[in-house]
Amino acid sequence: QIQGTIFPAPNFNPVMDAQSLGGALQGISCEKDVLIDVLTQRCNSQRLMIAEAYRDMYGRDLITDLKENLSHHFKEVMVGLMYPPASYDAHELWHALKGVDTEERCLIDILASRSNMEIFQMKEAYSMQYNNDLQQDIDSETSGHFRDTLMNLAQGTRMEGYADPSAAAQDAMILWEACQQKTGEHKNMLQMILCNKSYQQLWMVFQEFQNISGQDIVDAINECYDGYFQELLVAIVLCIRDKPSYFAYRLYNAIHDYGFHNKTVIRILIARSEIDLMNIRQRYKERYGKSLFHDIKHFASGHYESALLAICAGDAEDY
Repeated sequence: QIQGTIFPAPNFNPVMDAQSLGGALQGISCEKDVLIDVLTQRCNSQRLMIAEAYRDMYGRDLITDLKENLSHHFKEVMVGLMYPPASYDAHELWHALKGVDTEERCLIDILASRSNMEIFQMKEAYSMQYNNDLQQDIDSETSGHFRDTLMNLAQGTRMEGYADPSAAAQDAMILWEACQQKTGEHKNMLQMILCNKSYQQLWMVFQEFQNISGQDIVDAINECYDGYFQELLVAIVLCIRDKPSYFAYRLYNAIHDYGFHNKTVIRILIARSEIDLMNIRQRYKERYGKSLFHDIKHFASGHYESALLAICAGDAEDY
Protein backbone atom coordinates (compact mmCIF):
# COMPACT_ATOMS: atom_id res chain seq x y z
CA GLN A 1 0.00 0.00 0.00
CA ILE A 2 1.47 3.28 -1.18
CA GLN A 3 1.03 6.07 1.32
CA GLY A 4 2.06 9.67 1.87
CA THR A 5 2.57 11.57 5.12
CA ILE A 6 0.27 14.53 4.43
CA PHE A 7 -3.50 14.06 4.19
CA PRO A 8 -6.46 16.41 3.81
CA ALA A 9 -7.10 18.07 7.19
CA PRO A 10 -10.50 17.28 8.70
CA ASN A 11 -12.87 20.19 9.54
CA PHE A 12 -10.91 22.31 7.09
CA ASN A 13 -11.71 26.04 7.02
CA PRO A 14 -9.65 27.97 4.44
CA VAL A 15 -10.85 31.36 5.68
CA MET A 16 -9.69 30.70 9.25
CA ASP A 17 -6.37 29.33 7.97
CA ALA A 18 -5.89 32.39 5.74
CA GLN A 19 -6.56 34.59 8.76
CA SER A 20 -3.97 32.70 10.84
CA LEU A 21 -1.37 33.06 8.08
CA GLY A 22 -2.19 36.74 7.63
CA GLY A 23 -1.70 37.32 11.35
CA ALA A 24 1.57 35.39 11.30
CA LEU A 25 2.94 37.25 8.25
CA GLN A 26 1.67 40.78 8.92
CA GLY A 27 2.91 41.01 12.52
CA ILE A 28 6.11 42.78 13.56
CA SER A 29 8.02 39.49 13.71
CA CYS A 30 6.90 36.66 11.45
CA GLU A 31 5.39 33.81 13.47
CA LYS A 32 7.05 30.90 11.72
CA ASP A 33 5.54 28.20 13.95
CA VAL A 34 2.06 29.21 12.78
CA LEU A 35 3.15 28.89 9.14
CA ILE A 36 4.52 25.40 9.82
CA ASP A 37 1.39 24.31 11.74
CA VAL A 38 -0.93 25.39 8.94
CA LEU A 39 0.98 24.66 5.72
CA THR A 40 2.47 21.26 6.61
CA GLN A 41 -0.81 19.95 8.01
CA ARG A 42 -2.99 20.63 4.95
CA CYS A 43 -2.90 18.75 1.65
CA ASN A 44 -1.92 20.60 -1.53
CA SER A 45 -5.47 21.25 -2.76
CA GLN A 46 -6.36 22.70 0.66
CA ARG A 47 -3.27 24.95 0.58
CA LEU A 48 -4.41 26.28 -2.81
CA MET A 49 -7.84 27.09 -1.32
CA ILE A 50 -6.11 28.89 1.56
CA ALA A 51 -4.12 30.97 -0.96
CA GLU A 52 -7.39 31.94 -2.66
CA ALA A 53 -9.02 32.92 0.64
CA TYR A 54 -5.86 34.86 1.53
CA ARG A 55 -6.04 36.82 -1.72
CA ASP A 56 -9.74 37.61 -1.15
CA MET A 57 -9.04 38.71 2.41
CA TYR A 58 -5.86 40.75 2.01
CA GLY A 59 -5.72 41.49 -1.71
CA ARG A 60 -2.21 39.99 -1.69
CA ASP A 61 -0.53 36.90 -3.06
CA LEU A 62 0.41 34.39 -0.36
CA ILE A 63 3.50 33.10 -2.20
CA THR A 64 4.79 36.68 -2.60
CA ASP A 65 4.24 37.36 1.10
CA LEU A 66 6.02 34.14 2.08
CA LYS A 67 8.97 35.06 -0.15
CA GLU A 68 9.17 38.56 1.34
CA ASN A 69 8.98 37.45 4.97
CA LEU A 70 11.11 34.32 4.96
CA SER A 71 14.65 33.45 3.99
CA HIS A 72 17.01 30.63 3.06
CA HIS A 73 15.90 27.00 3.09
CA PHE A 74 12.88 27.60 5.31
CA LYS A 75 11.53 29.91 2.62
CA GLU A 76 12.14 27.23 -0.05
CA VAL A 77 10.10 24.70 1.94
CA MET A 78 7.15 27.00 2.67
CA VAL A 79 6.99 28.39 -0.87
CA GLY A 80 7.46 24.91 -2.38
CA LEU A 81 4.43 23.63 -0.48
CA MET A 82 2.27 26.27 -2.20
CA TYR A 83 2.80 25.03 -5.76
CA PRO A 84 0.48 22.40 -7.27
CA PRO A 85 2.54 19.21 -7.94
CA ALA A 86 2.94 19.76 -11.71
CA SER A 87 3.92 23.40 -11.17
CA TYR A 88 6.42 22.40 -8.51
CA ASP A 89 8.05 19.88 -10.88
CA ALA A 90 8.13 22.54 -13.61
CA HIS A 91 9.65 25.05 -11.18
CA GLU A 92 12.37 22.60 -10.14
CA LEU A 93 13.16 21.61 -13.75
CA TRP A 94 13.37 25.24 -14.84
CA HIS A 95 15.89 26.06 -12.11
CA ALA A 96 17.82 22.86 -12.82
CA LEU A 97 18.08 23.75 -16.52
CA LYS A 98 18.44 27.53 -16.33
CA GLY A 99 20.55 27.99 -13.19
CA VAL A 100 24.25 28.81 -13.32
CA ASP A 101 25.08 25.11 -13.62
CA THR A 102 22.72 22.50 -14.99
CA GLU A 103 21.56 20.30 -12.08
CA GLU A 104 21.57 16.92 -13.77
CA ARG A 105 20.48 14.96 -10.71
CA CYS A 106 17.32 17.02 -10.35
CA LEU A 107 16.45 16.26 -13.99
CA ILE A 108 17.11 12.57 -13.34
CA ASP A 109 14.99 12.43 -10.16
CA ILE A 110 11.98 14.01 -11.78
CA LEU A 111 12.00 12.59 -15.30
CA ALA A 112 12.94 9.02 -14.35
CA SER A 113 10.13 8.73 -11.80
CA ARG A 114 7.03 10.44 -13.19
CA SER A 115 4.10 8.80 -14.99
CA ASN A 116 2.96 9.81 -18.49
CA MET A 117 0.16 11.90 -16.99
CA GLU A 118 2.51 13.63 -14.54
CA ILE A 119 4.92 14.42 -17.39
CA PHE A 120 2.12 15.79 -19.55
CA GLN A 121 0.89 18.08 -16.72
CA MET A 122 4.44 19.14 -15.87
CA LYS A 123 5.11 20.17 -19.49
CA GLU A 124 1.87 22.18 -19.58
CA ALA A 125 2.83 23.92 -16.32
CA TYR A 126 6.36 24.58 -17.61
CA SER A 127 5.02 26.16 -20.76
CA MET A 128 2.54 28.34 -18.85
CA GLN A 129 4.95 29.42 -16.10
CA TYR A 130 8.03 30.09 -18.21
CA ASN A 131 6.69 30.48 -21.72
CA ASN A 132 9.24 27.88 -22.81
CA ASP A 133 9.10 24.34 -24.13
CA LEU A 134 10.55 21.81 -21.68
CA GLN A 135 11.87 19.52 -24.41
CA GLN A 136 13.56 22.40 -26.24
CA ASP A 137 15.23 23.49 -23.01
CA ILE A 138 16.45 19.96 -22.29
CA ASP A 139 17.75 19.82 -25.86
CA SER A 140 19.72 23.06 -25.50
CA GLU A 141 21.00 22.60 -21.93
CA THR A 142 22.14 18.93 -21.95
CA SER A 143 24.07 16.79 -24.41
CA GLY A 144 24.87 13.34 -25.77
CA HIS A 145 23.00 10.15 -24.87
CA PHE A 146 22.05 11.70 -21.54
CA ARG A 147 20.11 14.34 -23.45
CA ASP A 148 18.53 11.79 -25.81
CA THR A 149 17.30 9.71 -22.87
CA LEU A 150 15.87 12.75 -21.04
CA MET A 151 14.17 13.85 -24.27
CA ASN A 152 12.64 10.41 -24.64
CA LEU A 153 11.35 10.41 -21.05
CA ALA A 154 9.98 13.94 -21.46
CA GLN A 155 7.76 12.73 -24.31
CA GLY A 156 5.73 10.80 -21.72
CA THR A 157 4.96 7.99 -24.17
CA ARG A 158 5.75 4.95 -22.02
CA MET A 159 3.37 2.05 -22.69
CA GLU A 160 1.05 1.41 -19.78
CA GLY A 161 -0.17 -1.88 -18.37
CA TYR A 162 0.91 -3.90 -21.39
CA ALA A 163 3.21 -6.91 -21.12
CA ASP A 164 4.31 -9.42 -23.74
CA PRO A 165 6.30 -12.32 -22.23
CA SER A 166 7.46 -13.52 -25.66
CA ALA A 167 9.17 -10.17 -26.35
CA ALA A 168 10.86 -10.00 -22.93
CA ALA A 169 13.74 -12.35 -23.80
CA GLN A 170 14.32 -10.50 -27.06
CA ASP A 171 14.46 -7.11 -25.28
CA ALA A 172 16.77 -8.56 -22.63
CA MET A 173 19.08 -9.80 -25.38
CA ILE A 174 19.19 -6.31 -26.92
CA LEU A 175 20.01 -4.81 -23.52
CA TRP A 176 22.74 -7.36 -22.95
CA GLU A 177 24.29 -6.64 -26.36
CA ALA A 178 24.09 -2.92 -25.62
CA CYS A 179 26.13 -3.49 -22.48
CA GLN A 180 28.69 -5.51 -24.46
CA GLN A 181 29.04 -3.34 -27.57
CA LYS A 182 28.49 0.18 -26.26
CA THR A 183 28.15 1.76 -29.71
CA GLY A 184 25.95 4.81 -30.23
CA GLU A 185 23.33 2.63 -31.89
CA HIS A 186 23.32 0.21 -28.94
CA LYS A 187 22.97 3.09 -26.48
CA ASN A 188 19.94 4.26 -28.45
CA MET A 189 18.36 0.80 -28.33
CA LEU A 190 19.04 0.61 -24.61
CA GLN A 191 17.36 3.90 -23.78
CA MET A 192 14.46 3.24 -26.19
CA ILE A 193 13.58 0.05 -24.31
CA LEU A 194 14.01 1.59 -20.84
CA CYS A 195 12.00 4.73 -21.69
CA ASN A 196 9.14 3.27 -23.71
CA LYS A 197 8.25 -0.22 -22.50
CA SER A 198 5.70 -0.60 -19.72
CA TYR A 199 6.79 -1.18 -16.13
CA GLN A 200 5.19 -4.65 -16.27
CA GLN A 201 7.14 -5.49 -19.42
CA LEU A 202 10.43 -4.26 -17.99
CA TRP A 203 10.01 -6.36 -14.84
CA MET A 204 10.08 -9.41 -17.11
CA VAL A 205 12.91 -8.02 -19.22
CA PHE A 206 15.11 -7.52 -16.13
CA GLN A 207 14.38 -11.10 -15.05
CA GLU A 208 15.32 -12.41 -18.50
CA PHE A 209 18.45 -10.24 -18.47
CA GLN A 210 19.53 -11.92 -15.25
CA ASN A 211 18.91 -15.35 -16.82
CA ILE A 212 20.87 -14.55 -19.98
CA SER A 213 23.83 -12.72 -18.43
CA GLY A 214 23.93 -14.05 -14.88
CA GLN A 215 24.13 -10.42 -13.83
CA ASP A 216 21.72 -7.86 -12.42
CA ILE A 217 20.87 -5.14 -14.96
CA VAL A 218 21.99 -2.36 -12.57
CA ASP A 219 25.42 -3.96 -12.11
CA ALA A 220 25.74 -4.37 -15.88
CA ILE A 221 24.87 -0.71 -16.54
CA ASN A 222 27.30 0.44 -13.84
CA GLU A 223 30.08 -1.63 -15.38
CA CYS A 224 29.49 -0.55 -18.96
CA TYR A 225 28.60 3.12 -18.77
CA ASP A 226 29.57 6.18 -16.79
CA GLY A 227 28.58 9.78 -16.09
CA TYR A 228 25.05 11.11 -15.94
CA PHE A 229 23.92 8.76 -18.73
CA GLN A 230 24.72 5.82 -16.46
CA GLU A 231 23.07 7.51 -13.44
CA LEU A 232 19.91 8.15 -15.44
CA LEU A 233 19.66 4.57 -16.74
CA VAL A 234 20.11 3.20 -13.21
CA ALA A 235 17.50 5.64 -11.87
CA ILE A 236 14.97 4.43 -14.47
CA VAL A 237 15.59 0.78 -13.50
CA LEU A 238 15.36 1.53 -9.76
CA CYS A 239 12.13 3.52 -10.20
CA ILE A 240 10.59 0.68 -12.19
CA ARG A 241 11.51 -1.79 -9.45
CA ASP A 242 10.53 0.26 -6.42
CA LYS A 243 10.14 4.04 -6.41
CA PRO A 244 10.14 4.44 -2.60
CA SER A 245 13.49 2.60 -2.43
CA TYR A 246 14.93 4.85 -5.14
CA PHE A 247 13.92 8.00 -3.24
CA ALA A 248 15.17 6.58 0.07
CA TYR A 249 18.54 6.01 -1.64
CA ARG A 250 18.55 9.54 -3.08
CA LEU A 251 17.69 11.07 0.30
CA TYR A 252 20.41 9.09 2.01
CA ASN A 253 22.95 10.28 -0.57
CA ALA A 254 21.75 13.86 -0.32
CA ILE A 255 22.01 13.80 3.48
CA HIS A 256 25.27 11.90 3.85
CA ASP A 257 27.35 12.12 0.68
CA TYR A 258 26.94 15.78 -0.18
CA GLY A 259 27.00 17.28 3.31
CA PHE A 260 23.21 17.67 3.36
CA HIS A 261 22.19 18.72 -0.14
CA ASN A 262 19.25 20.88 0.92
CA LYS A 263 17.64 21.28 -2.50
CA THR A 264 17.37 17.52 -3.02
CA VAL A 265 16.00 16.84 0.45
CA ILE A 266 13.39 19.62 0.15
CA ARG A 267 12.35 18.59 -3.36
CA ILE A 268 11.85 14.91 -2.54
CA LEU A 269 10.00 15.53 0.72
CA ILE A 270 7.59 18.01 -0.86
CA ALA A 271 7.07 16.12 -4.12
CA ARG A 272 6.44 12.75 -2.45
CA SER A 273 4.59 13.98 0.66
CA GLU A 274 1.14 13.00 -0.63
CA ILE A 275 2.28 10.03 -2.73
CA ASP A 276 4.66 7.63 -1.01
CA LEU A 277 6.73 9.45 1.62
CA MET A 278 5.55 7.02 4.31
CA ASN A 279 6.90 4.13 2.19
CA ILE A 280 10.12 6.04 1.53
CA ARG A 281 10.56 6.46 5.29
CA GLN A 282 10.06 2.74 5.84
CA ARG A 283 12.60 1.81 3.14
CA TYR A 284 15.07 4.33 4.55
CA LYS A 285 14.89 2.81 8.02
CA GLU A 286 15.11 -0.77 6.70
CA ARG A 287 18.05 -0.05 4.47
CA TYR A 288 20.13 2.40 6.50
CA GLY A 289 19.32 1.49 10.10
CA LYS A 290 18.56 5.06 11.14
CA SER A 291 15.23 6.76 10.46
CA LEU A 292 14.89 9.62 8.00
CA PHE A 293 13.47 11.64 10.91
CA HIS A 294 16.65 11.02 12.94
CA ASP A 295 18.96 12.00 10.08
CA ILE A 296 17.11 15.21 9.25
CA LYS A 297 17.13 16.14 12.95
CA HIS A 298 20.86 15.53 13.03
CA PHE A 299 21.67 17.75 10.04
CA ALA A 300 19.06 20.54 9.92
CA SER A 301 18.15 23.13 12.55
CA GLY A 302 15.67 25.80 13.59
CA HIS A 303 12.38 26.35 11.80
CA TYR A 304 13.82 24.71 8.69
CA GLU A 305 14.31 21.48 10.66
CA SER A 306 10.80 21.76 12.19
CA ALA A 307 9.23 22.18 8.75
CA LEU A 308 11.07 19.20 7.24
CA LEU A 309 10.21 17.02 10.24
CA ALA A 310 6.55 18.03 10.05
CA ILE A 311 6.42 16.95 6.38
CA CYS A 312 8.35 13.77 7.20
CA ALA A 313 5.84 13.13 10.03
CA GLY A 314 7.95 10.94 12.33
CA ASP A 315 6.68 8.29 14.71
CA ALA A 316 7.54 8.32 18.41
CA GLU A 317 10.26 5.68 17.94
CA ASP A 318 11.93 7.85 15.29
CA TYR A 319 13.01 10.58 17.69
